[in-house]
Amino acid sequence: MWVAAYIVSIVMVNWLFVIVPPLETPLGSLYLATVLVGAVFVLRDYAQRQIGHYILLATLLAGIITWFMVDPALAIASLTAFFISETADWAIFSFTKRPLQKRILVSSLVSVLADTVAFLYLAGFLTPANFSVEVVSKIIGVLIVWYFLKIRSDNMAAPAH
Repeated sequence: MWVAAYIVSIVMVNWLFVIVPPLETPLGSLYLATVLVGAVFVLRDYAQRQIGHYILLATLLAGIITWFMVDPALAIASLTAFFISETADWAIFSFTKRPLQKRILVSSLVSVLADTVAFLYLAGFLTPANFSVEVVSKIIGVLIVWYFLKIRSDNMAAPAH
């Protein structure tokens, strides 16, 4: 379920960049899709827990679907950004021996910045408005997942009475 949701969310967000016109702000154009991108990073973490290193194949599949259903240029920007951020995320997530919630927090914060700069630049959407909103959206999503995992971890570690 998480893998399918992850793939669909990538395609959907890329599609929103194409069909929903940006709002003009004093900080440049702002696309609605930048608000929703944080959900993709949350879904990626759950999908990675489900299929491990095969998450990279799921990302590739989402890029191929984007190529055919949305826009080849956007698919290249998306795949490149995801490759950069997923590689950073995968390495931190896979090779650090920290508890899950800490791995998600650290790996996501690093990959959020890498993905945001790479995608927005390559897609031609890099404005201060898009960058700021997209980073905040992703970080909020990351913190929500981190918090719920921390609560779950704390509850599992608490002694039964």
